Amino acid sequence: MTDILDLLPAHLVAEAAALDAADPLAEHRSAFVLPEGVVAYLDGNSLGRPLASTAERLRTFVDTEWGERLIRSWDERWMTRPTELGDLIGRAALGAAPGQTVVADSTTVLLYKLARAGVAARPGRTEIVADSENFPTDRFVLEGIAGELGLTLRWIRPDPASGVTLAEVEAVVGERTALVALSHVAYKSAYVADLPAITAAVHRAGALVLWDLSHSVGSVEVDLDAAGVDLAAGCTYKYLNGGPGAPAFAYVNAAVQDEVTQPIAGWMGHADPFAMGEGYEPARGIRRFISGTPPILGMLPLEDMARLVEQVGIRSVRAKSMDLTAFALRIADDALAPLGVSVASPRDPERRGGHVTLEHPAMAAVVAELWRRGVVPDFRPPMGLRAGMSPLSTSFTEVAVALAHVAELLQEERR
Repeated sequence: MTDILDLLPAHLVAEAAALDAADPLAEHRSAFVLPEGVVAYLDGNSLGRPLASTAERLRTFVDTEWGERLIRSWDERWMTRPTELGDLIGRAALGAAPGQTVVADSTTVLLYKLARAGVAARPGRTEIVADSENFPTDRFVLEGIAGELGLTLRWIRPDPASGVTLAEVEAVVGERTALVALSHVAYKSAYVADLPAITAAVHRAGALVLWDLSHSVGSVEVDLDAAGVDLAAGCTYKYLNGGPGAPAFAYVNAAVQDEVTQPIAGWMGHADPFAMGEGYEPARGIRRFISGTPPILGMLPLEDMARLVEQVGIRSVRAKSMDLTAFALRIADDALAPLGVSVASPRDPERRGGHVTLEHPAMAAVVAELWRRGVVPDFRPPMGLRAGMSPLSTSFTEVAVALAHVAELLQEERR
């Protein structure tokens, strides 16, 4: 580690050590699995590290709730877990009062449910507003709904190095708009959209708004209730460390719960699931947005991480996230810019989420070699290295080590 850090200016190495020593959240790093083979992990915005307690939590579940209690656990614990966990995520990370958040399906399925319900709640309106730089799943889901219902997709085409602005939204919404569907944090640049102002603009046009919070939840402060957001969804395997394929969450504001209709009616969203009646009668409140049998096993790691976020406080998590990304940018400016690296993320910390994107024509090959070395960021075409920093598991020295390896590889590439 000492040798690789010699590639960075000495003041940055010293700063990393000082930041780690002063970090009030440093004690929580040891709560995660930190294998020796991983030199530095900067991909927490794609898949968070597991908590060290997760293995024992899963073993205990298999032995007791599943192995001993068996089917009885549905009555004793499992039926309420999707809404109880939803409430936990709501208060820990979303600014959501109880009864508005549920953990159920994948992000894709929940985005479909909410978007389909949103457009149906605005009959006679013929347009969905989306942006061309959003994550593929969001765009694909909306394209499918538009095709299914004969609606028009109005595309916002934002600057890829930033994200959707209030002015861009105001320019396209109107009396034909049924739904505006956007991501709060752009997955490429980490640009943080002005959620309250955009939500208000959508409402002035008489439409509903759907926010994808996949790159926000557990990293960036969100206050859905205060902003009057109608609908939101997000994954839980990034900053909530739920693990690969962890179930996603859906938020439906209490003010619109009776206005929107669940488009995938399933037995677990029925008012009385075990009545086995002939017709579908939706459950009251947020529970109606459950369809099939909830993935109880997949909720366990997520529940533990959500409790940790609640314990630490999302404001503290966000503060460290801003410090981590700011430090990464200082390294990029001092050590990587002379090697041809440019920053494709916002400089304003208030407009920057939990990752930074660094661009260079050789980044595809650089990231491949980094992975071989046990340094793990991710690559986004055409030439972006995305460094995602999970505040509770990432140290400042880890960031320095990772970017020192990038510097070494780019120096070699120049020779």
